Amino acid sequence: MINSSRLEKLRTPYFMLILMAITIQIGFASWSAILNNFAHDQAAFTGADMGLLQSVREIPGFLAFTAVFFLFIWREQTFALISLVVFGFGIAITGMFPSVTGLLITTFIMSLGFHYFETMNQSLQLQWLPKATAAKQLGTILAASAFGQLLIYGLVILLWNVLALPYIAMFYVFGGLTLGLTLFMILFFPQFKQPVIQNKKLILRKRYWLYYALTFMSGARRQIFVVFAAWMMVEKFGFHVHEVAFLFIINVTFNMLFARRIGAAIGHFGERAALTFEYVGLILVFVSYALVNNAFLGASLYVIDHFFFALAIAMKTYFQKIADPADMAPTAAVAFTINHIAAVFIPVIFGIIWLYNPAYVFFAGAGFAVISLGLSQLIPRHPEAGNETLLVKRNT
Repeated sequence: MINSSRLEKLRTPYFMLILMAITIQIGFASWSAILNNFAHDQAAFTGADMGLLQSVREIPGFLAFTAVFFLFIWREQTFALISLVVFGFGIAITGMFPSVTGLLITTFIMSLGFHYFETMNQSLQLQWLPKATAAKQLGTILAASAFGQLLIYGLVILLWNVLALPYIAMFYVFGGLTLGLTLFMILFFPQFKQPVIQNKKLILRKRYWLYYALTFMSGARRQIFVVFAAWMMVEKFGFHVHEVAFLFIINVTFNMLFARRIGAAIGHFGERAALTFEYVGLILVFVSYALVNNAFLGASLYVIDHFFFALAIAMKTYFQKIADPADMAPTAAVAFTINHIAAVFIPVIFGIIWLYNPAYVFFAGAGFAVISLGLSQLIPRHPEAGNETLLVKRNT
């Protein structure tokens, strides 16, 4: 049995960040693995319907700046846990409403909790983790969340392919798991002290402009993967729930095994090198998506595409190095809004384009990656306050 002294060692901010990362992935990974097939089989979705749904899902992300105002009521830790409750509830009731309207409503509820949580979570990560070890620790958190995803995708396959549970029961199970783990965290962890009192107002600083630009482009190209690459697996190649889940298992196994090393590599080589590698790879992947007609090759590209997500750690550590410590919470909220400006309209507009020619969607994704690549070259080798971009360096 675990004695009280060992339990106390687990009541740390770092362990809570790990557990929160696992919890959010239990809900989101299961929802993502089931959603496309549920929408296709039960609600007769088209590509345009899926684009509309994903646009609705991103609206709470666009409204993430309002998280700052809730900090007048709750501390960030409390607000993060409340958001997880809303998130889990939205997932649990999804299967009860197998229609376009029903899915739009339940997705909005789920997404509201998800995006408020992610806003608070990013702020807590940048406050609680020391700069010297943040990249490696973020890699460890990513690896832990990948382990949680791995278990969930295995459970999805078991419940669907072996036990043949209906969709409604699947959503009950995974929404319930999310809520149960959140309740455990509420009861187990104390309220941790904040290292720096956060500004409780919206902040836009000129010297953060490159971070804002990279964040905006990240939101634009992320939609190509989240919405249309996943939809291609179902609509074009006919993948079933357990097959989509198996693809996700491959993805998260990689993260579980290598995310910590990727974080350490980012700390060693720097953010510019990591993002350069990511964006060059994404250009090649998106162009290949547009041309692929083979299910195996399409699935392989999907796995390769997901690999580059781990490199997004570099954007977090870049901002941590250049930012005022009191700006973490308000800037996380503003950044999520910026990230979702494109995310609100791209799915619905590109969903219409998809009906005309899916290849155009992926060529546009390659274009987004090209712009991101150009922006990333402005990051200094050693970014810090006063040396946020190479343009600043050249002018000093």
